[in-house]
Amino acid sequence: MPNDVSTLWNSIPFSGIVSVCAAYCAIMMLLICLLMYSRQRKKAYLFMAAAFFFIMTYEGLNIHQSFSGQTLLPNLEAMRPLQLFSLVLLNLSVLLLYRRVRRAYYGMTAIAAVLLIVPLFLPPDISPLWPKLYWDGMEWLIIFLSFAKIAPVIGQRRKYSFGLAIYSVWAAVHNIHSHLYPGEDIHGALQFTAVLPLAFYSIIFFILFQRIIELMQSIYRSSITDGLTGLYNRRYFMKHLNQFVAQGLKISAIFCDIDNFKKLNDTQGHAKADEVLKQVASIMEEELEGVGLTGRYGGEELVALVVSRGSQAAQIAERIRFRVAEETMVTVSVGYSSLRKGVTGDGLMKQADEAMYHSKTTGKNRVTDYHSLGRPSKAQEAAN
Repeated sequence: MPNDVSTLWNSIPFSGIVSVCAAYCAIMMLLICLLMYSRQRKKAYLFMAAAFFFIMTYEGLNIHQSFSGQTLLPNLEAMRPLQLFSLVLLNLSVLLLYRRVRRAYYGMTAIAAVLLIVPLFLPPDISPLWPKLYWDGMEWLIIFLSFAKIAPVIGQRRKYSFGLAIYSVWAAVHNIHSHLYPGEDIHGALQFTAVLPLAFYSIIFFILFQRIIELMQSIYRSSITDGLTGLYNRRYFMKHLNQFVAQGLKISAIFCDIDNFKKLNDTQGHAKADEVLKQVASIMEEELEGVGLTGRYGGEELVALVVSRGSQAAQIAERIRFRVAEETMVTVSVGYSSLRKGVTGDGLMKQADEAMYHSKTTGKNRVTDYHSLGRPSKAQEAAN
C-alpha cells in the first residue's frame, strides 16, 4: 500500500499543475498591465506586461512538457534565458512603479538580454556544466542587485524583499538539484518548491495592485486639493459647504486673508511668500482638525468650515489669528459668520468675506463676527 501511494504521488505532474496556475496568473497580470498602460502610458506597466508575456511563454512550455512528456524546444536549456530575462524585466518594472530611471537602465536591460543568450551559441563540444554555471551566476547577480538597488528605494520594501527571499529559496533548490542530480525530476517533498515562483508572482501582483490604488488616491487627492498648501481647493470646499447647507447642519464659515501679502511677495520673493502661506495653512488645518475642513479660496485667502456643534467659530477664529501672529512673520485679518435660515452657501461665504474685509480696513490682525456688524441692507440680503 505505501508503495502504491508513493507511485501515485510521483505520477502526479505537480509541477505541471503549478505551471498552469502560474500561466493563468501571468495572463491576468499581462491583461491588467496592458489595460493600465493604455490608460496611463506608464513604462512600468509595459515592462511588467513584457515580463509576464515571457513568463506565460515559459510556463506554457513547462505545461506541455509536464503533461505530454515532450518538449517543443530541441534544447531544454533554451528555456533558461527566457526565465531569467523575465526576472530582469519583472524587477525593473517594480522599480519603475516607484522611480524614474535614467536611459542607461534600458540599455543595461538590452545588454542583459544579450548576455543571457550567449551560452546558446557556444560550440557543442563545450561541457554542459559551463552554461549552467553561467546562468546560475547571472540569476544570483540579478537577485543580489534587486536586493541591493531596488528594494531600498521602493515603497513596499518588506513585501518585495519577502518575495525575493521566496524566489531565492527556489533558485537555490533548483541550482543544487540541477548540479547534483542533472536530468532527474524532483519528487517527494521537494516538488512543493515548484510553488515558490508562483508565490513570488503573486507578491508582485499585490505590489502592483497596491501601487495602482496609491496612484489613484494620489490623482484623486490632487484633483480636490491645492497643490501648494495641501488644503482643499475652492471647488471641493464649496461643494461640501453646499451639502452641509442642504442638510441643515449648524455650520460657521471662517474667512482669513494674510495681511500685507503683496508687500511680502515684492520684498522677499515668491519662495518666502509661499513658505508663509503654507505655515498659515498648516495652522488652520491643526485648529480645524476633527471639527471642520479648510480650503484655499484664492491667492492669500484661506477659508474654513466649522461643522461641529460643540465648537465655537469665534474661539477657533481667534486661535488662528493669535497663532499666526505668534508663529509666523505675518498676521491675518479674520471674519466669520454662522449659518442662519434662508442663507445659501455662497451667501454664507459672502458674509464671512465681508466680516474679514471689516477686520482688514479697521486695523488688520483682528477677528470680526459678521452678525456684530448690524443688519445687512436689502441689497445685501438680495445678493445673499
